Amino acid sequence: MFPACKYTLQARQCLCSLKVLQREHLPSLFCATRWSSSSSTTPRITSHYTIYPRDKDPRWEGVDMERFVDEADVVVVGAGPAGLSAAIRLKQLAGEQGKELRVCVVEKASQIGAHTLSGACIEPSALQELFPDWKERGAPLHTPVTEDKFGILTEKYRIPVPILPGLPMNNHGNYIVRLGHLVSWLGEQAEELGVELYPGYAAAEVLFHEDGSVKGIATNDVGISKDGSPKDTFERGMELHAKVTIFGEGCHGHLAKQLYKHFNLRQHCEPQTYAIGLKEVWVIDEKKWKPGRVEHTVGWPLDRHSYGGSFLYHLNEGEPLVALGFVVGLDYQNPYMNPFREFQRWKHHPTVLPTLEGGKRIAYGARALNEGGFQSLPKLTFPGGMLVGCSPGFMNVPKIKGTHSAMKSGMMAAETVFSKLTNENLQSETKGLCVPEYEENLKNSWVWKELYSVRNIRPSCHGLFGVYGGMVYTGIFYWILRGKEPWTLKHKGLDSAQLKPAKDCMPIEYPKPDGKISFDLLSSVALSGTNHEHDQPPHLTLKNDNIPVNNNLAIYDGPEQRFCPAGVYEYVPKETGDGMRLQINAQNCVHCKTCDIKDPSQNINWVVPEGGGGPAYNGL
Repeated sequence: MFPACKYTLQARQCLCSLKVLQREHLPSLFCATRWSSSSSTTPRITSHYTIYPRDKDPRWEGVDMERFVDEADVVVVGAGPAGLSAAIRLKQLAGEQGKELRVCVVEKASQIGAHTLSGACIEPSALQELFPDWKERGAPLHTPVTEDKFGILTEKYRIPVPILPGLPMNNHGNYIVRLGHLVSWLGEQAEELGVELYPGYAAAEVLFHEDGSVKGIATNDVGISKDGSPKDTFERGMELHAKVTIFGEGCHGHLAKQLYKHFNLRQHCEPQTYAIGLKEVWVIDEKKWKPGRVEHTVGWPLDRHSYGGSFLYHLNEGEPLVALGFVVGLDYQNPYMNPFREFQRWKHHPTVLPTLEGGKRIAYGARALNEGGFQSLPKLTFPGGMLVGCSPGFMNVPKIKGTHSAMKSGMMAAETVFSKLTNENLQSETKGLCVPEYEENLKNSWVWKELYSVRNIRPSCHGLFGVYGGMVYTGIFYWILRGKEPWTLKHKGLDSAQLKPAKDCMPIEYPKPDGKISFDLLSSVALSGTNHEHDQPPHLTLKNDNIPVNNNLAIYDGPEQRFCPAGVYEYVPKETGDGMRLQINAQNCVHCKTCDIKDPSQNINWVVPEGGGGPAYNGL
């Protein structure tokens, strides 16, 4: 388990062996009752303990549920740009001032960076602050932007749009990167400074002190069968306690959702809005390769009321690689919309197709991204913890960038936490330290000013002229006034509430994939390296197993089978032949969280699977 707990590990192995022996010699009557209760019931879609508590399940009687405990000064949840920047900055400050500080980072991916996906064209400002010598250290920023193009697509043509200096889309001075490689490099820097990294351990539960403050987290249990019963190999997760816990799970984090409710953190902000981003990496003909070129488009194949667009980046990493992708705002209204197939269709546009012809697709992935911006930022601090990065949503939507602001938020969190922990006169009203100075400092930083200045651009696309109205608004009020207009526009509300009933919408006919430029969904998911232990409870849980058929299928024609970018949800005929049922292929899940966000019934709750499961992205 955790290297710092050598004796804890030995004890755990001992107890595991005892558990196996105990089960082998349990009274036969108890065993028969325990397992027959499982087989005699109607199979459920959802078997996860968050829906069906184990203390009411006779199959869990007599199972040792004790957890082993370890303690640190600071625990960071999520080894992304924000979480790693926070951990690194904490250890930098500790080294500068000669302080001992134990910092632990837990990450659900099997390797650091394996769940990271982004375009990505990044601003190096925060990296420059964190490591002024990042070039000498070998940070994998190999492709400075040399050419910037933007256009509006019609079905057959591209209308070029000039990118004037000062507009959000201007990428002068930025770098095209494979963000997973940058995150992996940040992990190496963190380890060199003494940060303890634990990939493959998913934070499954927030722990609280008796006074209500955050105590730390618990990692997920392992060794649970698909039907929710314990295997002989069952092991309880471990508790990690800390004075402060920093939550940097990324977009729509599983634990952040719990914290929003527990501390009412979203009381004074608008609901968060989201998009889904789909991405591929291709090796193309070297004659078509333009290292450093950045291309963005809006328009076709989306209509003007569907927010979204494309990116196509030419990397310079020793071979002719391009990263390309498509983003669709999750506030779309037509339940027949299929973001994956929109992406595949876009690649056949006459101005995109020539770049890809003769090339080979080598990677695929998808993730949700925050689009609410300034209006949707929650309260960031609470007793015992704080939120950083894409978890609360520091993405600059018009720029299509969030890495720089995520890293900066992590660094500022670290600086305020360190100041608090090393204050010899510290007095705290709660056991878990509250650090409100983090949010106060952030409001005085360039992160807050940047998000405020672009706050109206995304919601300006909700008007009569849609995306094109938003472009006009940007030209007038951002380029001229720099976001100083004396009003703040509102979003439309929850993305889950935007779908119209299927009877009010036209089905969308998508062309069949040709296997050369466009592809089917399952062959795409295969390129993501996604893998989960099959015999575990599905981590896509349903609050009510009947709602998908009775509501989603009946009213919206089952939109989850279209908005999921990994083929997790299928409506299939019942074995009895009297209707349809929802089938969840949880092993396909790429951890994008789109289902949790867009489900019109808000019946799906995404929770963490066993640690190490999910995609295995290589530099996405």
